[in-house]
Amino acid sequence: MRRALAICGLLLGSPALAMVGGAPVATEAGSAGRAVLIVGSRGNSCTGTAIARDLVLTAAHCVLPGADYKLVEFDAARRPRLKEVARIAHHPQFSLPALRAHRATADVALLKLAEPLPALSPAGIGAGGAVEPGDRFMVAGFGVTVRGDGRSGGILRSATLAATGRPGGLQLRLVDPAAGGDRPGLGACTGDSGAPVFDLRAGRPLLIGVVSWSTGPGNSAGCGGLTGVTPLVRYRDWIVDAARRMGSPLGNQ
Repeated sequence: MRRALAICGLLLGSPALAMVGGAPVATEAGSAGRAVLIVGSRGNSCTGTAIARDLVLTAAHCVLPGADYKLVEFDAARRPRLKEVARIAHHPQFSLPALRAHRATADVALLKLAEPLPALSPAGIGAGGAVEPGDRFMVAGFGVTVRGDGRSGGILRSATLAATGRPGGLQLRLVDPAAGGDRPGLGACTGDSGAPVFDLRAGRPLLIGVVSWSTGPGNSAGCGGLTGVTPLVRYRDWIVDAARRMGSPLGNQ
């Protein structure tokens, strides 16, 4: 696990990539305060969202079997402290081959913590509604700002991205509205897998998806082009039921 901390900005071997393009450091206020950093014993890192004080939602490909995973807490001096994960639940319909091909799949998982996080206001999961091209969403992640440079990760950054293509309930593709996906812009990269995607249209931030993959400009390999999102609308019932079975009911979700 020490190795995981040393390179916590990396997400080795993952189909998803972190927040590049000059995204600003996120504030702890509002939706960004619910994002958490996840590290694995194989040297990978991801982002997740606290949806209860002892429950984190992330992407299923972030917490594959065969490794140990922990949360990283930072104190005021940015000193890290690891928090134990007691149990992981993957959506039973998740397909890694489908994800690697950028096809829609149930890329969601829950992490039950051994002890609660400090006092916070967990993120609320949105009911899901129609998404039109151009609708704006906020993404907040701990990924790298320079692709391939793990030292540039580990700091929470956020960006406002816009829906593109034909948005639907199976998959959502986001781009930097200023770049349109054809030239380098804001977008997810290594370490932003599992990052929360917040809908700001209701007047308060509601969690509507998790980051699953990314591309470079013009669908090239890399970051700063498309940010692929798994919407939660199809998997909301599973999340609520799995949370209850794990002993962390989500109340009025």
